[in-house]
Parts: sequence; structure tokens; C-alpha cells
Amino acid sequence: MKKVSRDAILSGNLIKTLLILSIPVVINSFLQTMYNLTDTYWLGKLGTDQLAAINLVTPLQNLIINLGSGITVAGSVLISHYLGAREDKGARSMANQIFACAVIFSLVFMTLCSGFAPLIIRWLGAAPTAPLYGYAKIYLQLVMLDMPFLYTINMYTSIHQAEGDTLTPMLLNLMGIVINLFADPLLMVKLNLGAAGAALATVFAKAVPAVIAFIALHNKKHLVYLELKKLKFEKEKLRQIVTIGVPSAIGGSVQQLGFMILSKSVFAYGTNAMAAYGIGNKVNGLISLPSSGIASAVSIVVGQNYGAGQMQRAQKAVRFSATMVVAFLIIGGFILSRPIVSTSIVKIFSDDAEVISLAADFLSIMALWCFANGVHDTANAFFKGMGKTTVPMAVDISRLWVFRFGTLYFCEYVLHMGVRSIWYAVVVSNGIAALILLVLYSSGVWKKWKPSVKRKKDLVK
Repeated sequence: MKKVSRDAILSGNLIKTLLILSIPVVINSFLQTMYNLTDTYWLGKLGTDQLAAINLVTPLQNLIINLGSGITVAGSVLISHYLGAREDKGARSMANQIFACAVIFSLVFMTLCSGFAPLIIRWLGAAPTAPLYGYAKIYLQLVMLDMPFLYTINMYTSIHQAEGDTLTPMLLNLMGIVINLFADPLLMVKLNLGAAGAALATVFAKAVPAVIAFIALHNKKHLVYLELKKLKFEKEKLRQIVTIGVPSAIGGSVQQLGFMILSKSVFAYGTNAMAAYGIGNKVNGLISLPSSGIASAVSIVVGQNYGAGQMQRAQKAVRFSATMVVAFLIIGGFILSRPIVSTSIVKIFSDDAEVISLAADFLSIMALWCFANGVHDTANAFFKGMGKTTVPMAVDISRLWVFRFGTLYFCEYVLHMGVRSIWYAVVVSNGIAALILLVLYSSGVWKKWKPSVKRKKDLVK
């Protein structure tokens, strides 16, 4: 594993390039999942209330992260377009614009979420007199402190991935995981801080890598680096950020708002159902790691080749990636969906018999149909790599607000399936969204779109 050069992305061995780019991303995603599962494991040992408290507020946390991710998505896409067009100076200028926007966003929302935490927790359905309320409130107030650190790391990752370097972001994330592994048991168990300890461990685990990332982003040995002293907001670049970033932010945040409402539906079935829902989602994420990793590689390859005007190569990358990922998910999902396997895995995170039963059932259903994620992720990456984030936004909003809630209503009130209505609503909506993206990609509608960055004359046919 090493940094992939611009020439390799634009004209080298495509399969080798995709694998070199995706393997560190898969490992990085695995590490991030372990980061989350570490909290889940230790909280599961402390009690169902604390585990459910984090699961209750996690969608809100993800809502804010996804709202701000529009900025970093726009940065990664636009920087890759500039690099593909060999406009390195434009790429550096764009990096400065993106970083400044991300920092301002993180500080504003960190303040708002921490201040309004009590109102938010009550809105989510937790009674002020319930033990879960106190755990959820302190967790949310503390974990929001990591926002500036998180976005610094995200910017580092976006810039380096746009350059073809997926390895160093993985190593940076590994450092955070190691810190979290030691901080979780120390703060949560040894010092008996529980959910508050989980939040503080997250903050510490982000702070150290963020400082390193900030320093590294000023290294002029890279094609793209920060020069904040020369920062001057440029109208055209801000317009590009808004054009690409806003649809991505809206899509991600509206989805997470839907997840918050879905969490309320799960919580209506009790604390055990809430805990099972969180465990099932996090464990199922493991089998989908190659899908998200390959999708990141596809986005990088598509972005630079789109900037260079080489769409046939971009299409080839999508076709190969989708085939490989779907095949893996069919096999892996089948194995994970076996009751004996899913139950054994869930038992790692809970000792409660009802939680184990519910989580294993949810995990089995999701795993069997997770191959749809491969189609969804690669097609999504194709459109995002081109900077056409409106398409993924529309599909993903429909996936949740139309297909998922529609299926949930039908299963719950027509078929009377109880908590399993939520399980099936997830897989059905994912499948429909994947099918829509596949149809849009196959239709070739994207061939009429114009590039967002002007190319060098020697790259224009």
C-alpha cells in the first residue's frame, strides 16, 4: 500500500489502482467501526440504559456530521477535479476555502448542540425522570466537543484521498483507535464515568490526531497543502462548494433526521429494542466495509478522470468495482445471516437475552440482503465523483422518507409485524434505492453534464 500517483489514476493499471486505493479505506472503515464497537462493548457491560442512551442520540450526532460532510465532500470532489485537470494551484486554493468553511461550521454547531442538549433529548422521547435521559444528555454535551477535531481530520482525509493517498489517513485513524481503546475502559469503567467516559474518550481520541493532521496539512511537499495566511474567500470557488456541497449536506442531514425519527419508532418498542437496533446496525456495518472502501476508491478515480475528460475509464472503474463488491457481499452476507453466526456475534455486545434475540434477528435479515449496498455505494460514488451530488441526495432522501417509512407503515399497520417492521423497512428501502441508482447510471443521462473545472488544453480532445 502506498500513495497512488496522478498518472496511475489517469492512465495506469486500473484494477491495481482501485485495490491500492480501496484497501487502506477498507481498513480505515474497519478501524472506525471498531472505534464505535469499543464504546458499544464497554457500555454493554455497564447496562442497557447507557447503551440505549447513546443509540438514542447517535442519529443526531450523525445528523450534524452529515450536514457538515457536504463541505468535505465538495472539497474532495473539487480538489480531485482540479488535480485531474492538472490545475494544482486551483486545488490548493480550494483546500483553503474548504478548510475555513469546515472549521466555522464545526464551532457553530458544537456550541448549539451542547447548549440545547436537554431540549433535544426530551424531543427524542426520553423522560427527564428516566435514567436514560441523564446519560444521553451528558453524552451529547461532551461528545460535541470533538467537532472541530473531527472536521480537521476529515479535511486531512479528503485532501489526501483526492491526491490518491488513502494510506496516511488510515494510519492517522489508527492512532485515534489506539487512544480510544485505552481511554474507554479507563474512563468508563476504572473511573466509573459510564456514558460520559465514552464521550470523553472520543474527544481525546480525536484531539491528538487532529493536531497532527493540522500540522501535516501545511506540508508543502504535497501537491495540495494549506496556506491559511494567504486565505481569501473566492466567489467562484465558494459557488462550486455550495453547488456540490449543499445537495450532499441536505441529503445526509435529511437522512439523519429521518433516522432520528426512526429511532423514536424503535424506542416505542422499548429499551431492549433500541439497544438491539444499535448493535445490529453496527455489526452489519462490518460486512459492508469493502463496499464503502471500494466506493471511496471509485469516487477518487472517477473524480480525477472526469476532470481529465476520460469518462470511459471512469465507467470501467465503476463496472469492475460493482461486480467485485456485490459478489463479496452475497457470500459474506449469507454467512452472517445464519442464526448461529449472528447470535454468536451479538452475544459479544450484550448479556441480555431479549436484546440478543432481537439484535440477531435484525442482523440476519440485513446481512442476507446487504448485496444491494454494493450497487448503491458504487453508483453513488460515480455520481459524487462527477460532482453531481443532487442525484444521490434525491435518491437517499427518497430511500428513507418515502420507501423506508412507507414500508414501515405497511408492515406495522397492515401486516402487524411488530418490531420486525423496522427490520424489513431497512432492507426494502435499501434495495429500491440501489435499483434506482443502477437505472440512472445505465441510462447514460450523466453524459450530457458539463465539467465543473476547466481542463488544460492538452487534455481536451
